[in-house]
Amino acid sequence: MHHALIVARMAPHAAPAIADVFAASDSGELPHLVGVTRRSLFQFGDVYLHFMEAERDPAPAIAKVAGHPEFRDVSERLSAYVSAYDPQTWRSPKDAMAHCFYRWDRDAGS
Repeated sequence: MHHALIVARMAPHAAPAIADVFAASDSGELPHLVGVTRRSLFQFGDVYLHFMEAERDPAPAIAKVAGHPEFRDVSERLSAYVSAYDPQTWRSPKDAMAHCFYRWDRDAGS
């Protein structure tokens, strides 16, 4: 199982609208194209946190579907509510992914 965390800024009070965008998208083929098995969206003030679990590393799959009509539609609809955390360094969705530096799993045994 692979995990990815996308970090961005979000408009105040936009959580319900963002959730609606993903509810519509998640009922289509896009999650299957990327391999997403679970998605959780979080808000901390104006910080948007998008946690994904996937069967495989989602970064290459996201880059591959960036031109797909459904991906472009989701991106366009989200643009009203979500913006790059650091617009000066953002070039692609990969630039919004946080890097995990520690993980603990209760079931991994020790």
